[in-house]
Amino acid sequence: MSSNWPEGVGRVILPEIDSTNAEAARRAGTLSGPVWILAHRQTKGRGRRGRAWSDPVGNFAASYVSRPGGPPDQAALRSFVAALALDEALVAVTGRPDSFAIKWPNDVLLHGGKLAGILLESVGQNAQVTHLAIGIGVNLQHAPEPEEGAVAPVSLMAETGVQITPEEFLDVLAPAYARWDQQLSTFGFGPIRQAWLARAARLGQPIIARTVTQSYEGTFVGIDDSGALLLQMPQELRAIPAAEVYFS
Repeated sequence: MSSNWPEGVGRVILPEIDSTNAEAARRAGTLSGPVWILAHRQTKGRGRRGRAWSDPVGNFAASYVSRPGGPPDQAALRSFVAALALDEALVAVTGRPDSFAIKWPNDVLLHGGKLAGILLESVGQNAQVTHLAIGIGVNLQHAPEPEEGAVAPVSLMAETGVQITPEEFLDVLAPAYARWDQQLSTFGFGPIRQAWLARAARLGQPIIARTVTQSYEGTFVGIDDSGALLLQMPQELRAIPAAEVYFS
């Protein structure tokens, strides 16, 4: 464990698990503090909307589980905290700040290809979040097969030549996450929003945002105070809280 490991944060390393987010849910009721759970292999890793997440040995699969309290919309802002922490960690291990960008709502890109994804899952009671799991997957060694219409996946090793183990990457990511999370707790979402926009992919460019029922085309102009995508369309500025983004 790194000497920079955040104080009060646990660390669990598992050889194999169904999914780190599932394990986070199982452990949530007994937590005495936040913990990172890393698995060398997931047998049932998943991404957004129930998609399978390919997880070959050598790639990074971990979840940060905590009890943040507060309403679900505030807990959801930690997706942006996680993205900024991922970006910082990746820049730290490669020394290539211009190679990475953050794609709304939950991906980190390397040279325009999908390198990492984030999945938030929470459990609540009485309109308060009782536990939050932030699952993070990074293609450190291997890139999965591309999906039709989606951003092509890439691996850190193939694109940069950098070889790093999942444990070594966690040693960089965990303190980065702790710093950004402290910023959110201390100063609110404003500074997080500005930092995220400074690293955002395709800001000011045409994109397509697809919800379950509709597709919208326009210019990506930012995110609002809730983290919703702001899309400038010919007749209106639309805030879209949840969608899949495609680059036109």
